[in-house]
Amino acid sequence: MAVGADVEVVQRRTVRTLVVSQAVGAVGVTIGVTTASLLARDISGSEAMAGLAQTFQVLGTAAAAYALARVMRRHGRRVGLVTGYLLGASGAVLAVVAGVVDSMLVLLVGAVLLGATTAVNNGSRYAATDLATEEHRARALSIVVWATTIGAVAGPNLVGVGGVTARWLGVPELTGGFAIGSVVLLLAALWVWLRLRPDPLLLAQQTAGVTPSATSGPGGDRSWVRFVEVVRDVPVVGHAVVAMACAHAAMVTVMIMTPLHMEHGGAHLEVIGFVISIHVLGMFAFAPVVGWAADRFGRSAVLVAGGVVLMVSLALCGSSPQGSSWEIFVGLFLLGLGWSCATVAASTVIADRTPIASRTDVQGTSDMAMSLTAAGGGALAGVIVGGPGYGALALFGSVLAAVVVVAGRMTRSRA
Repeated sequence: MAVGADVEVVQRRTVRTLVVSQAVGAVGVTIGVTTASLLARDISGSEAMAGLAQTFQVLGTAAAAYALARVMRRHGRRVGLVTGYLLGASGAVLAVVAGVVDSMLVLLVGAVLLGATTAVNNGSRYAATDLATEEHRARALSIVVWATTIGAVAGPNLVGVGGVTARWLGVPELTGGFAIGSVVLLLAALWVWLRLRPDPLLLAQQTAGVTPSATSGPGGDRSWVRFVEVVRDVPVVGHAVVAMACAHAAMVTVMIMTPLHMEHGGAHLEVIGFVISIHVLGMFAFAPVVGWAADRFGRSAVLVAGGVVLMVSLALCGSSPQGSSWEIFVGLFLLGLGWSCATVAASTVIADRTPIASRTDVQGTSDMAMSLTAAGGGALAGVIVGGPGYGALALFGSVLAAVVVVAGRMTRSRA
């Protein structure tokens, strides 16, 4: 790979490649996730264990984000992303096997591996920033985030095709989506392997004069040590990580319990599904506008705005009656939009301020922190709703949103 390569041309090719892989990879994730809880319920015979598949997938995302960061530091984005997609494809295959042999253990192992695909989709947004100029970095990142919309919308709508595929393969109906997902993820891996050349991270390192030995740093191979070193030397990175983790936790905790809140009021499944679709639209569809705003008005301004939008959304959700209401429709849409603003802006701050030698370690560790925070929030969500209720859950989310606002303001003061 020549250092003198046209960086602008490589950057455009990189973004186009990632847009396609992100859209395809998201299909592979969502088509299986749509039926994961149902498959877990059927295998275990318990409603209480239905959510374990999703929980293990979130934990798998956290572990993969950390592990793949080390792979990318040593071998570049291309090898890391392909490795993640292959792990995800293996997890989808294991989910099919779990349905055939009726094993909850196999399903949970598959869910952990499938979580690697979400880690790859998260990591792809950073790959879009490696060669981007500072004035266009947020837009490059946000375009890749936007591509998730395609898979997030298409995946659940392929459940019917999954049933047909399952009958053709002679496997349980609920595993058909995972069978399709495994093939889709293999295609995403092949696409990245063939197209992500030259590797954007390796080219960025060469352009900056960073040698492979320089990426070892005082922390050696321990990514968390390198993360702590960067946060200590560049506190604004730590503020951005806190903001991103709290925004993600606020969104996840309320979003996962909203269907139950609506069902208790007699809302039909079609209406609940429509509300979640609007929420997903808010999360991804407007990401390019958010990226433009972060480049135009500053990362901190958009990060603070994201926290404020989250607080408004949670106030609406908390005041909504059970069942279907305009408050829950608007609240869930704004919940997704606030998450988008906070995530795009905070991710761009991390990409802006992290030294290139430690880039993958900080990005991977921050994504791990984001996933673990969301997992903890998700675990608390059921307890809170089962006790004080959905309104109290929204209040808990508002506290997290307030932390986003404070952390956003601190990124401005420290910039």
